[in-house]
Amino acid sequence: MTYTETVEWMFQQLPMYQQVGNKAYKVDLSNIHKLIAQLGNPHHNFKTIHVAGTNGKGSVSHMLASVLQESNCKVGLYTSPHLKDFRERIRINGEVISQEAVIDFIHHNKAFLDAESLSFFEMTVGMAFEYFSNEKVDIAVIEVGLGGRLDSTNIISPEVSVITNIGFDHVNILGDTLEKIAAEKGGIIKQGTPVVIGEYHENTFPVFKRLAEANKAPFYLAEDFSGKPFLSDLKGHYQQKNIRTVSMALEVLKGLGWELTEEAVEKGLKNVIYNTGLRGRWEVLQEEPKVICDTAHNKEGLVYAMKQLQEEAFEDLHLIIGVVNDKDLDAVLPLFPKNAKYYFSRPNVPRGLDAGELQKKAAENDLFGGLYNSVPEAYKAALQAASVKDVIYVGGSTFTVAEII
Repeated sequence: MTYTETVEWMFQQLPMYQQVGNKAYKVDLSNIHKLIAQLGNPHHNFKTIHVAGTNGKGSVSHMLASVLQESNCKVGLYTSPHLKDFRERIRINGEVISQEAVIDFIHHNKAFLDAESLSFFEMTVGMAFEYFSNEKVDIAVIEVGLGGRLDSTNIISPEVSVITNIGFDHVNILGDTLEKIAAEKGGIIKQGTPVVIGEYHENTFPVFKRLAEANKAPFYLAEDFSGKPFLSDLKGHYQQKNIRTVSMALEVLKGLGWELTEEAVEKGLKNVIYNTGLRGRWEVLQEEPKVICDTAHNKEGLVYAMKQLQEEAFEDLHLIIGVVNDKDLDAVLPLFPKNAKYYFSRPNVPRGLDAGELQKKAAENDLFGGLYNSVPEAYKAALQAASVKDVIYVGGSTFTVAEII
């Protein structure tokens, strides 16, 4: 198969959470253990860092990778979902996996993948780990896909585990209380492995502390970091918390013998986008009118994004919004500004929420605007309507952002 045919087979043949929702979620790790054994346990051949959390885990993963690159390490980076091309999920020193490597992995393992009915995410994890092993990376930063305890990435023995924060997302899978969600994400805490918690919360902190104690895992809270505050090229206000989490994780790595100079940390955090290719985090696409896109999609993330948006200087504000159908609209819509013109559209994925339904629900929250057949059409309309002194924001979902960058 060609690269396009290979990726289409992966998407269509097997369930993918981003596309179909919770029926793609597996209730145990038996499949990934079968696959990784079939591949010869490639994850044993390199060091890892494991990153979980509701918000910020992608940014934290890219920041850690960037600093490690500046420290002269060969660094694998596994993240999800992708924005434009599947290969964004698997990188080494910022370079995406080659099309040939994707094709070869599926070609050589297709019979096994078919026979075992492996999920999209399971095969992707296997592909990443084999690629990192073949390319002899020194260390790989591995972002959890969903949850933690039952996530396919949870077969590694990392140098350090990081849990950024806990919020109400994927409650139909992870649980309907912060404590339940924390227990799922805390499932990445391993015996004797240091764990860094990004944010203190009275409901979740005791859960993490209990899991760490049960596993005799050294326990660190990012808010206790007292070293030099660093800046980053990631400009969202919410990145300040992520920088502190990364700084604490780097301190832990130094304690384990990793050589990470202050210069490497400073340079790494200032060059995350250049070093790792990260996009869609408070990204300014153009000026006059200023266009900002951000992948924040749940209450905890949108609180920060909407606050920062209101701090922008503008005559009029235009918001292009599209969401997926399991989004808790009652929680997120009240966060959006009422002093704006809205452009409602449906992200081009099976889980995309009908734009008319979104428009109706938005109107109940005094958010008004037009209906558009696609995200690009909504974006085009906003660009035509906006003056040079206006601001256009694109968001509500990773998939909405993906269609315009």
